[in-house]
Amino acid sequence: MIKDSLSGKKILLGVTGCIAAYKSCLIIRELIKRGAFVKVVMTPSATEFISPLTLATLSRNEVIVNTFPPSQKNGTKLSTWHIDYSLWADLMLIAPSTINTIAKISYGFADNALTTLVTALRSPLAIAPAADVDMFNNLINKENLKKLESLGHFIIYPESGELASGLSGEGRLADINKVMDSVELILSGYKKDLIGKKILVSAGPTYEDIDPVRFIGNRSSGKMGYAIAKAAYLRGADVTLISGPSSQNIYPEIKIVKVRSASEMEKAVRKEIDKNNLLIMSAAVSDFRPVKTASNKIKKATGTIDIKLEMNPDILSSLKSKKTKIVGFALETQNELVNAKKKLKEKNLDMIVLNSPGEKSGFEVDTNKVTIIKRDGKSIRLPLLSKLQAANRILSESKNVL
Repeated sequence: MIKDSLSGKKILLGVTGCIAAYKSCLIIRELIKRGAFVKVVMTPSATEFISPLTLATLSRNEVIVNTFPPSQKNGTKLSTWHIDYSLWADLMLIAPSTINTIAKISYGFADNALTTLVTALRSPLAIAPAADVDMFNNLINKENLKKLESLGHFIIYPESGELASGLSGEGRLADINKVMDSVELILSGYKKDLIGKKILVSAGPTYEDIDPVRFIGNRSSGKMGYAIAKAAYLRGADVTLISGPSSQNIYPEIKIVKVRSASEMEKAVRKEIDKNNLLIMSAAVSDFRPVKTASNKIKKATGTIDIKLEMNPDILSSLKSKKTKIVGFALETQNELVNAKKKLKEKNLDMIVLNSPGEKSGFEVDTNKVTIIKRDGKSIRLPLLSKLQAANRILSESKNVL
C-alpha cells in the first residue's frame, strides 16, 4: 500500500465568518483521515457560525481565536504563537474565506489572529473564498483575488449554485473533494503552470451495443482520465473531457462531452481536437464492435449464440492536427515496453503512457503504475502512485512537448 501524500503533513486551517464555516468540519475530517496534522485559527466572527470546541475536538488541537489572552490579571505564559505556527506549517488553507479576509490579506492587514498569522507565514497559502454572488463578483474582490494570485497564493475558486440567500450564482465554497485535491496538488509542489493552455482529455470505456440491453465493453472506470482532467484544471488549464460511460464525478468548471461508442468518441475527438493545444487520449476504446446490432432484445436460447465482430476505427492513427500535440495510452500485458514504443512510432504520437495492469494498478483501482515514453524513445518508469499523483507527473512531462 502506498503512503498517502498528505500523511504527516502539517496544515493550518483558517476559518472565517460566513455560513460555509460549518464545512470546515468536513475539511478537518478529511485531512485527519488522510494522516495530516491540523491546527485551526478562527476569526472572531467565525465563532458566530461554529464553535471553537467543535473544531478543537475534530482537529485534536487547541483552536486559536484571539491574538491576545482575554485577561492578564492572573499572569500569562510567554507566547509568540503566530511565529511558532508559521514555522510549524507545511501549508495554510483558509476555507472558507470571506471577502473581508481576502481584502485584509491583499493589503497586509494584521488586525486579528488569522491575518497576523498570514503575515508571518513561510509555507504556501491556499484560499477558498465563499460569499453571496454579488459579493463575490464585486470588482474590488475580483481585483484582490488577482493580486493574491500574482503574489503566488493559490486560489480555490468557488462554484456556482444555490446560495444561503436563496439566490443562485458563483460564490458557493468549492466542493470538499476539490479542496482536498488542491491541497494535495500544492503539497506535491505543483502550481498553476498551465494557465493559457487548452487540454482535451478522453476517459473511460466505450460500449458497443449487441442489442438494446447488452453491450461489449471493458473494465475501465475512467478514474485515470478524470484525474488527468482534474489535475489539468487545478493547474490552470482550460479543460474539455470526452468521457465514455463512467460513474466518476468531474468539477463543474470542466466541459464534459459524454459518448458511448468508439465511433461517437472518434467524432467528438475530431470535433474538439483543433481547439486545443494538447490531447491526452487515456480512454480505453473498445477494439471490436458487433457487425450488426439487434433492434430487439436477443431472446435466451438453449444453445450458443454467435456474435460476429469487426474492428473499430483506430482513433489515434486517424488523427491529424498541425497545432495539437497528442499523448496516447497503451495498456499492455506482454512485451510491454516494446509494444508501447511500437505504438508510439506507428501512431506518430508525441508521447505515450504505458499502463501496466496489476493488483493495485490499472482498471477500477485508485492507484496506477505507468511508464512515460518520450518521442525519442527515452522512458520514465514511475512507482505505484495515486492516480492524481500519476496524472500530475504525466501532465508535467506532457508540458514539455507543448
